[in-house]
Amino acid sequence: MDKLTGIHAVKEALEARRPIDRIAIAKGRQDTRVEEIVQLARKQGVPVRFEDRGQLDRLANSKDHQGVVALAAARAAGLTDTVARASAGALAHLPVAKVTNLVRTMEELKEAGYWLVGLDEQGDKNYTEVDYTSPVGIVLGSEGQGLHELTRKRCDFVVSLPTTGPVKSLNVSVAAGVVLFEAIRQRNTRSRAK
Repeated sequence: MDKLTGIHAVKEALEARRPIDRIAIAKGRQDTRVEEIVQLARKQGVPVRFEDRGQLDRLANSKDHQGVVALAAARAAGLTDTVARASAGALAHLPVAKVTNLVRTMEELKEAGYWLVGLDEQGDKNYTEVDYTSPVGIVLGSEGQGLHELTRKRCDFVVSLPTTGPVKSLNVSVAAGVVLFEAIRQRNTRSRAK
């Protein structure tokens, strides 16, 4: 079972109606944010237990849980409690798919009409030179390693983000945010022009 810890991550998961098996709340923990979680859980039929803080520490494998721990059905693509907390709960609103073979999935996406754009500091195009208004998949490499060669070969375009100064590349999440913002900007511009 996956664990979600923290008030915001658990509340967002409930609001997104993610499957949750049960929620544990530290005894004595009472405020309006916790009460919202209890009410949402009850509306959805999710059991809520009030337990000693030590039990929550063991359940979360940490003391950093804000007195709220949810046990959820296993999540796809290796998305962990840390990822859910770092996203401030936004992860609960995203559809996520787990694939066993990335290269095969990329080929299936291309057959379905998607253009694949890989991000790599050695990319031959600037990220703004690609059209993101059609169906597009954005392919990210691993932190520090970049795109794997097999993955890179399957991309229709490989783009880079220009940097200045001694920093040659950006953190993967930052690069993803920049490219996703460009995709939204292009799509909004296109829809206003219609």
